[in-house]
Amino acid sequence: MKSLFSPRKAAVAAAIVAAFSLTACQAPAKKAEAPAAAAKPVDTSLTQRTLGDGLYEMAYSPAAKALYVASAQSFKDVNGGVIYRLDPTTLETKGVTHTDLKNFGTAIDEAGNVFYTTNSLDGAISKVDAQSGKVLERLVFPGKKDKEGYPAGAREVLWHGNELYVGRVADPGYISVVDEKTFKLKATIKNAGKWVTGIIYSPLTERIYATNGAGEILVINPRTHKIEKRWTAGDGKEYLFLNMAEDPATGRLFVTDDSKGKATLVFDERTGKVIKRIEGDALAIKFNAKRNEIYISQRESKKVLQLDATTYAVKNSWSFDNNPNSLLIGPDNNTLYVTLKAEFNKDSSTKGQDQITRIALK
Repeated sequence: MKSLFSPRKAAVAAAIVAAFSLTACQAPAKKAEAPAAAAKPVDTSLTQRTLGDGLYEMAYSPAAKALYVASAQSFKDVNGGVIYRLDPTTLETKGVTHTDLKNFGTAIDEAGNVFYTTNSLDGAISKVDAQSGKVLERLVFPGKKDKEGYPAGAREVLWHGNELYVGRVADPGYISVVDEKTFKLKATIKNAGKWVTGIIYSPLTERIYATNGAGEILVINPRTHKIEKRWTAGDGKEYLFLNMAEDPATGRLFVTDDSKGKATLVFDERTGKVIKRIEGDALAIKFNAKRNEIYISQRESKKVLQLDATTYAVKNSWSFDNNPNSLLIGPDNNTLYVTLKAEFNKDSSTKGQDQITRIALK
């Protein structure tokens, strides 16, 4: 999830979350003596299409063999959102669920039978059947609203151990813990710093990591729901940490900053210290253990990077007309899905619809 939206909603949205269709046109007639322009080669590794407005995070269900895409729809004069069910190979639409709330972050349970989407602007989370795309349950979190009537945004959601951890965008931020079985609020992890942004589980340390807008990584014990440590870059610079990925084999935690730091920081999980800094704007990040690769979406640069996870060298990159946002690695580990965001106008409308692309990794 990853960047956000309308004067007020644009600000809330920007704090909460963060991503092609080929068209042919008739070229003007050329003079006989003019040489023909060389055709731009087609990248056969890409499958791409325009899907709709407000695309954010994705979830793959092995049980349904389907790719789900959460959509907030437009932020101008449009209520509610959409959940798209796509063929994971062709990206053909196989089903559409219209929801009364806007959808942003996603997480899926271990069996892949249900997935969860955050309704960020309404401070809620929904449970969705992975076979049908039907919304099964919804939990609207209790809590104070701001002076304009907005609740603390529900940004990222993590499924772990029959619990759901939902990062809340507030100052101070906090994490809502939901019992997956009863779908009720179970606990609240308080004092999590300004804006809880990313959240993942580490099988290496058996801890949950949460990032915040104050440049902290919170180390949380899932058994006690207590914050045990707070890591920072320790270099005196300001950071607004967003998303994370982990290489548990080497104990490295990759953390992006697309706002203040404009970099990806690599933390040593054994010491909590930064061991590498990768310069450049960075939004979403994924680690692929099978291929020993890192993928980074660069919304500002309009690129997706494929890096060697040992040397950090760029092995490949893809440039887009729209802004890359969320990333998802396919179940075969040889496929990368990307949502691509159209740019916003000043009135919170967009300059076109969002797109989704499937990259066959080489």
